[in-house]
Amino acid sequence: METKTNVHAEEGKQEILITRVFDLPVELLFKAYMVPEIVEQWMGTKVLKLENYAHGGYQFETTDPRGHVHRFSGVVHEFCLNQKITRTFEMENTAFPVQLEFLEFEKLTETTSKLTMHIVFKSIASRNQLLQMPFAMGINLAHNRLQAFFTN
Repeated sequence: METKTNVHAEEGKQEILITRVFDLPVELLFKAYMVPEIVEQWMGTKVLKLENYAHGGYQFETTDPRGHVHRFSGVVHEFCLNQKITRTFEMENTAFPVQLEFLEFEKLTETTSKLTMHIVFKSIASRNQLLQMPFAMGINLAHNRLQAFFTN
């Protein structure tokens, strides 16, 4: 499997930088983060709430192969159409602390765009704990599904 999503974690820092260029106009890329039915398709999760405005919130739910339900939620702090989303992200009922996510959407051409995600963790240990999971593979697979949603 080709890895198109780049996950960069600099040693000794409590952040991750994720970048991906999509063969999609920026408007479609942004729409993939706004429309619940589209989010459900590429993230493989159920959208319980998705409020696309400053001080709105979101909540997603996923059931793993063993039947355990996992919820993810957060608060949207900044929402600029086709440009950026700043939000918190929390994995409910886990030891992972809340993280802060800065998503920036950049138009490269009429048919290509770039997503940059800057994720800040409470500590280096929290970041490293996430990186020990198949995080990079999972986000690449999700981004591949996002791309495929609009091109198939």
